[in-house]
Amino acid sequence: MGWTWKEEYLDLILVPFGFFIMCLYHLFLLYRYLKHPETTAIGYENHNKNAWVKKMLQFDAKDRGFAISVLNSHLSASTSLCSISLVLCSLIGALLGNSSTNFLTNSIILGDTSKSTNSIKYIAILSCFLLAFACFVQTTRHFVHACFLISMPTGDVPIDCIQKAVIRGSNFWAAGLRALYFAMTLLLWIFGPIPMAVGSVATVMILHFLDINKDPMIRYGGNKNGGGFLKKIEQEISSVVGGFEHDHGVGRQ
Repeated sequence: MGWTWKEEYLDLILVPFGFFIMCLYHLFLLYRYLKHPETTAIGYENHNKNAWVKKMLQFDAKDRGFAISVLNSHLSASTSLCSISLVLCSLIGALLGNSSTNFLTNSIILGDTSKSTNSIKYIAILSCFLLAFACFVQTTRHFVHACFLISMPTGDVPIDCIQKAVIRGSNFWAAGLRALYFAMTLLLWIFGPIPMAVGSVATVMILHFLDINKDPMIRYGGNKNGGGFLKKIEQEISSVVGGFEHDHGVGRQ
């Protein structure tokens, strides 16, 4: 008896290939971020966020309402994605518990359509959504901590502590998005191993275009832009005082 080809072999070849492509790209991205952060969009954004924290701390605590509103916008986005991930986890868990649910017929899917393979598909997707949920929860945690630190009235908090909280929140945000990207490719596995492999390659190509950074790092000045608001107030006070002294001098004459 000779060896015969079966459709189930497509899952054994294409699915590990697509998953390997995704993992290899993200390992390469992690290496570039650690060794050459200026070549990645994540490193470029973190550089700007570090400078943003320095500029915001040049204001008094009562004038940092704009900084709090910026962090609150990030909190709203992370909370929304956290809720969406949790809802999708519940939905997939319900589908996994109902073994009789089958949206597609076996004639449409080109690949393994056994119950065990379908269970592996749903478990893999559920794991990615759970990982995304955990990352977005950590994002919310770190941004809330940054809000507490940046609103400290005495201003005794070191800049490094606030920068670390903001950067960690941003990194968990990026990790949560990557988990959603993995979940998207695994969702294509429901339609067969070929869409999953093609989707993995297409996702890597799109992410490489989005993650690469060719712009030079912005060099921020010490107090050139951050103290513009305070300088404006100082100029207005000086003009008012000068006008008052001028009027007072004219009245004496």
